[in-house]
Amino acid sequence: MIRMRWPGGYRPLLAVSLPIVGIQLAQVALTTTDLAMLGGMSVRAIAAGGLALTLYNQVRTMCVGTVTAVGNLVAGAAGRGETRAGADRLDEQARAEVRATVRASFLVATVVGLIAALVLIGLGYVLAWFGQDADVLGLARPTMLALAPGLIPMLWLNVLRQFAVGMRRPGSLLWVTIASVAVNVVLNGGFGYGWFGFPELGAPGVGLATTIVQFLNCGAFLLILRRDDHLAPLLSVRVRRTDLPMARQTLRLGIPISLTYGSEAGITSVATVLMGSFGPATLAAQSVVNQLVYIVYQLNIGLSQGSSILISRAVSRHDRPTVTRTARQALTLSAAAMTVAGLVYLAVPGRVLGLFLEKNPSPEVLSLAYTLLFFGIAQQYLKGAQNVCVGLLRGLGNTKSGFRATLLGYWVIGIPVMVLCGFALGLHGPGIWLGLCFGFGATAVLLLRRFSQELGKLPALAAVPSAA
Repeated sequence: MIRMRWPGGYRPLLAVSLPIVGIQLAQVALTTTDLAMLGGMSVRAIAAGGLALTLYNQVRTMCVGTVTAVGNLVAGAAGRGETRAGADRLDEQARAEVRATVRASFLVATVVGLIAALVLIGLGYVLAWFGQDADVLGLARPTMLALAPGLIPMLWLNVLRQFAVGMRRPGSLLWVTIASVAVNVVLNGGFGYGWFGFPELGAPGVGLATTIVQFLNCGAFLLILRRDDHLAPLLSVRVRRTDLPMARQTLRLGIPISLTYGSEAGITSVATVLMGSFGPATLAAQSVVNQLVYIVYQLNIGLSQGSSILISRAVSRHDRPTVTRTARQALTLSAAAMTVAGLVYLAVPGRVLGLFLEKNPSPEVLSLAYTLLFFGIAQQYLKGAQNVCVGLLRGLGNTKSGFRATLLGYWVIGIPVMVLCGFALGLHGPGIWLGLCFGFGATAVLLLRRFSQELGKLPALAAVPSAA
């Protein structure tokens, strides 16, 4: 049997982060293949589908934030149980606490998912007030309607993921990722293009395929956990009335995270709406490059969540060197990954963009996509750094500073720069993306500064593990 050799002291961080990256990519693979299939239809289809997927990702990201703290809650309960019962063993009190956390999290996920689905559908009608092309909106609305139900199993899947990560047994989802991509392509072809005798629904059919695959992904991961002898006894999804206090605690920790994630995704959604005001060609180019950046961004999400869990455990032991080392490793790995992605973009930009554009794209769409791709390279570094910093602060028990920093960086700095460069200076699409870079960069600086301040107060944080 071949054993993977991890790079030096990076092993703990990679062991926790890479499985998270796997499930993140499983989710993004759905919208990525969706966009690729839409690209073969028409500029109108990719513009409408890209708009629907961007807003779907906005809502999805905020929903995920409400259950992100589940991993920290489970890790805290398990750590306290191991302290009482011995290494790698849980007493019955800890087992009961973990089961109650999981049950309460499923309740939160179900309620939040239902509300989010209604919000996503409603956004399709609100956009008419923001100068969007009527034909594009007419196709985007049914696509969003088809995507909306998939938010519920997506949240269930994230609860399962956080449970497994909190227990330090995230497992491998590689085969689920590969299978979900293959199934999504087949269903996209069936419902989108009418393959295999399916009804040809166009762009809404692509959204329907994604929803079906969300349910399949959730079921597959549930089976994986049920077959784990260590995790199966702790996995309970039957909600009880006694779980309501735990559900409130999950929301109390999760809402600031959700607002932080929502603020982060919100600036991208605002950028998409502003890009749409320049016409379908600009919106199509935006959709393609934004999806490329979004794929690579999942590496940062994995590093953010993995470092958060490790720092929470280190704080419980008052182990400041481990906190410092984990933070440095997470930021280093993020920068390295963004560099590799940027070099690929520079080496073969045509092939990268060709994954999402129709065979003979219009010169206007292609030219804009090439230009935005260069801005995307800079954005990856800045957006990745600020997301990792959010995770580092969460590991220290601080879930509020991230939201405050994004309010200032995105909404006070980023969006005004977008409007100034895109409209006042007449830079149009590139000006909007320049504003994105300013927003993410300012937020990264604010968060890194806040983390340094919190780290200096670490010895006084004895109660952080139970709160985090």
